[in-house]
Amino acid sequence: MKEPQPKNTAATVADVARLSGVSKATAARVLGGYGTVSDKARDAVMLAAQELDYRPNELARSMTTGRSGTIGVVVGDIENPFFGSAVRGISDAARASGFNVVLANSGEDVAAERAAIETLVAKRVDGLIVSPAQESAIGHLEDIGHAGRPLVLLDRAIAALAVDSVTADDRQAAEAVTRLLVERGHREIAYVTACDTPTHLYRDTRDILTASVRERIEGFLEVGAQAGIAEMPRWVRLGANTPDATRRLTIDLLREATAPSAIIASDSLIALEIFKVAREHGIEMPEALSLVTFHDAAWTAVTTPPVTVVRQPVYEMGEAAAKMLIERLSGERCAPRHLVLPTQLVERASVAVRGNQSASPRIRSL
Repeated sequence: MKEPQPKNTAATVADVARLSGVSKATAARVLGGYGTVSDKARDAVMLAAQELDYRPNELARSMTTGRSGTIGVVVGDIENPFFGSAVRGISDAARASGFNVVLANSGEDVAAERAAIETLVAKRVDGLIVSPAQESAIGHLEDIGHAGRPLVLLDRAIAALAVDSVTADDRQAAEAVTRLLVERGHREIAYVTACDTPTHLYRDTRDILTASVRERIEGFLEVGAQAGIAEMPRWVRLGANTPDATRRLTIDLLREATAPSAIIASDSLIALEIFKVAREHGIEMPEALSLVTFHDAAWTAVTTPPVTVVRQPVYEMGEAAAKMLIERLSGERCAPRHLVLPTQLVERASVAVRGNQSASPRIRSL
C-alpha cells in the first residue's frame, strides 16, 4: 500500500483508490456499497479510507444510489413534549437502520408545512413522516408521492390519503376521561384544545380539520350526551395555542357565572397553564376545580395534586412510524397500513367527587 497523502484537504475517492492500489471505479464500488469486488480489494479500500479519514460526499452518493440515507420529519410544535417524545422514537428507529433525521416545525400552519415539505424533498430525503396540520389541505402531501417518496402520517390520519399512518385511539381516550368525570358527578366539564377555527368559535365537529382533535371532541360530546348533559358543546374551547392564549381562555372560563367544575386539557402545555392560573387565583385543586390532561408529561406526576392523565404511547408511535417508512423504503408494497395504539387512563389526585367539591371555582377578581 502506498504512503498516505498529507491531510490538508478532504480525502476523495481518487485518494482512497491511489492509496489502496485499486482503480477509482473499484474504490467507488466499495465506498458506495454497490457492485461486486474481491475481499482483498474491499479490505484494502476500507483500510485506506480509514487512514485518510475519508468521509463520503452525501450528495454525490445520493446521485449515484438514489438514496440520501435521510428521513424528513415535519411536526406541529417542536416545543410540545408530545412531539419531542415522538421524534425521539423516530430518531432511535431511524438510526438503528442507518438513517439520519432532518426535523422541521410547521407551527400547525399549512403554508409552513407545505414549505417545509418542499424544502425536504429538494434536499432529497428518502421519505417523510408528517403530522399534518389539517386534513382538508392535502395537495402538498400528495406531491410527496408524486416525487417518489413514501409518506407516513403521525398522530393524525387522513382518510383521503392512501398512505400509512400511526395514531393513538383518541376517541376512546376522550370517552374514558369524560366518563371518569361524569361518574365523579361533574356536569360542567370544559374541553380546551389548541385547535382553532377562522372564527375562534366551536359550532360542531365539522369545523375541526384535524382528525385526532375531532375524534376527541366527538368522544367528549358522546359521553356527555349519554349522561344527558345538553350543554356539553358550549364547553368546547378552541385556540389555546400559546401560553398567553391559554391563560386568557382559562380566565374567561373561570369568570363565567357558571364556571366548569372540571377541565380536560388536550395536551400537557395547556394543562400546565390551566394549573398555573388556578394556583395564581387561589382556586384549590381538586377541591374547587378538577383537571385532566392528555399526555403524561413529567411535571404532571410531581405537582400537588399530581394530575390525572391520558398516557399515550408517544415514543412507540414515533418508532412505529419510522419502521413503517423504512419498510416502504426497503420495498414493502402492501396496502396502506393504519396502526392505532391504545392509551391508558392514569388516575392520580386531580379529580374530585363533585359532591365533595366546593361550590364554584370562579375567578371573582383579577
